[in-house]
Amino acid sequence: MTVTTEQSAPARQVRPAEERYAAELAFLAAQDPGPRPPGWALTPRAVVTFVCGSAGVALALPERRDGLPAKLEIVPKFVGERALVERCVVTLAGERGLLLTGEPGTAKSMLSELLAAAVSGTSALTVQGTAGTTEDAFRYGWNYALLLAQGPTPQALVDSPVLSAMRTGRVVRVEEITRCLPEVQDALVSLLSDRRITVPELTATEDAVVSAAPGFTVIATANLRDRGVSEMSAALKRRFNFETVDPIADADAEATLIRRQAVAAVRRAGAEFSVDDAVLDALVTVFRDLRSGRSTEGWDVERPGTVMSTAEAVQVAASLGLSAAYLPGGDVLDLLPGHLLGVVRKDDPADHARLLGYWDGPVRRRAETGSAMWRRLWDLRGSLK
Repeated sequence: MTVTTEQSAPARQVRPAEERYAAELAFLAAQDPGPRPPGWALTPRAVVTFVCGSAGVALALPERRDGLPAKLEIVPKFVGERALVERCVVTLAGERGLLLTGEPGTAKSMLSELLAAAVSGTSALTVQGTAGTTEDAFRYGWNYALLLAQGPTPQALVDSPVLSAMRTGRVVRVEEITRCLPEVQDALVSLLSDRRITVPELTATEDAVVSAAPGFTVIATANLRDRGVSEMSAALKRRFNFETVDPIADADAEATLIRRQAVAAVRRAGAEFSVDDAVLDALVTVFRDLRSGRSTEGWDVERPGTVMSTAEAVQVAASLGLSAAYLPGGDVLDLLPGHLLGVVRKDDPADHARLLGYWDGPVRRRAETGSAMWRRLWDLRGSLK
């Protein structure tokens, strides 16, 4: 096991997409010189390639550029339908609002971050929607020390992320928009229609109205299965194109993604990932069975109320990896039932019984077919009590 020393530890736990993939973004900007919408850092085709990857093919620069490789393969970052990503890019190219909906853990936020980084060069212009989010987060605020000293002046004005995006012609992200109160959400209606913000306190000055520069638009996200959300008004809905991000359909693709992200999480914690592929396959199988309500063999499974998302599977895989690295002793497979129980009991205590029912059904049947791994999991049924 290799442990990262304190001196070589990263300064930040997670870097934004525009920093993690800066080399790819610079390469794509030079590789595809085609037409770009106003304010865009990349062509729409290059944005799709950045998000979905280059299908294992190394792209070549049309001419040599200092500081850039002659060829580069673009890695896929979002596992999903390419057509979905293309529709998102077309929506943004038309400067229309984009709303990504879906169940929790389907990478909506990650997709919005990737799109913003590729289109605008930054994903930092973000509003986190909560019940406590105020209208100032969508419009502007004031530096009250300057306000008291000078009165309402442009210098005392504090731009919101939305106002900053309007001034610079960039994409602004609104996470969990339906967690904002309806009256706060409605602040976006006029912004997306008129593409300007009026500052009444600066009336009769040239700074009284801020108009959106070309390229400005909004990417919002919303969970379909969530509590404490506020319904969007019909007026606001009409100003967005809705795209639903579904769970990953392909089991192999989901397993690959879970391994890649779990490995990255464990390495950030200073260790190497050493969980066997067979254990990860079992983890993915359980999650997919419980998520769909049907096992891979076609047996009916009672679905828990908790969303068995890919994001949750990544967290379990990372926890197993950290246990194997820092608390070795015994088979890491023995820890899987306990982590699964922690996932399914988040929302409804009755989900405990549903997990036991899954053990009494598919797990037991697989154990009876002679699979050593599933026999071991069946023997661990008592740990679920």
